[in-house]
Amino acid sequence: MNIYVASSWRNARQPEVVAALRRIGHKVYDFRNPSEGDSRFHWSEIDPKWQRWDAGSFVNGLDHPLAIDGFRKDLDALRAADGVVLVMPCGRSSHLEFGFAVGQEKHCAILLSDGEPELMYLMAHGQLYTRIRDLLVSPPWALAP
Repeated sequence: MNIYVASSWRNARQPEVVAALRRIGHKVYDFRNPSEGDSRFHWSEIDPKWQRWDAGSFVNGLDHPLAIDGFRKDLDALRAADGVVLVMPCGRSSHLEFGFAVGQEKHCAILLSDGEPELMYLMAHGQLYTRIRDLLVSPPWALAP
């Protein structure tokens, strides 16, 4: 299976999930390392002061060639994926990616962490996991989407 792992840059479990899925034979897109020799996207490449942007600066930043290239790489990988695993905790981009996957009727799962409950996680059709090993043993791609 071709799997897209959606998570946060700050999530310490993301590399472990990518590695575990690869160990059992899946092709896994890792946004931190999209491909060999290919650098990942960072807002700081556009502007070192990006964290102080106002809304207008953010909109302008999205038009930068580096942002467009990073977006296209992630979106192409998301479109090519058979399944998506949302690894919590994560933020806005990951949730948009997961929503896209649900809308495309891809195999979807959420690896939960402690935190606030979320009603819309019912979109995962019961494919909610609290441990990586449970995701590996009973994966959503073993079921019909």
